[in-house]
Amino acid sequence: MTADALPDLARYDAVLFDLDGVLTPTAEVHMHAWQTMFEELFAAWSITPPYTERDYFEYLDGKKRYDGVASLLRSRDIEVPWGNPADPPSADTVCGIGNRKNEVFARVLRAEGIAPYPGSVRLLDALGDTPVAVVSSSKNAVEVLAAAGLTDRFTVVMDGVIAERDRLGSKPAPDVFVTAARMLAVDPARCAAVEDAISGVASARAGGFGLVVGVDRGVGADHLRAAGADVVVTDLDEFLA
Repeated sequence: MTADALPDLARYDAVLFDLDGVLTPTAEVHMHAWQTMFEELFAAWSITPPYTERDYFEYLDGKKRYDGVASLLRSRDIEVPWGNPADPPSADTVCGIGNRKNEVFARVLRAEGIAPYPGSVRLLDALGDTPVAVVSSSKNAVEVLAAAGLTDRFTVVMDGVIAERDRLGSKPAPDVFVTAARMLAVDPARCAAVEDAISGVASARAGGFGLVVGVDRGVGADHLRAAGADVVVTDLDEFLA
């Protein structure tokens, strides 16, 4: 689709944005943290085949942290106890391994900070009074928004903390997107959802959103369309052309 054919997002009742990879380049920090943690774990447990970047996109990207850990380990025919979120990072449980990764991510975020994508900020400016929300699987979403200076932009932040508290299904289930729309008091069929992850696109599609936008930050436009994206862009400022 050419730029001049892209829909006007301001005509929708609300626009719901994923965070990592859509508003901020935190996906790169997440990717690095996951790779570091799993390479160490695979070496310690003699797990093969080795961790690759494709593992991130297939098993981790867009999912709640613990669901991602379980999914990736299952791909290597490994099952460990689920544990609970209070498990220390040293625990060999799904939750402990997930907390281990989160320590790496938080350390990098505090040390280096994060800047939002300029094109995403320009689109938020252009949307004006259109209601907007963040829909993220990350439990770090509030911290990331603060570090990026975006906190005041959003009245609704649906994150991994709320999803766990309310026992909402992880993307690609529609739960988090549909719940965020309910928090905004809007009908998903009259809203746009913006995602860069295959699981996130599938989540919004399953939630019955009127427009599903895929942002190709590396996963591949064809994969995003196959998951249900109506349009695919490489940066959100394409909507301003």
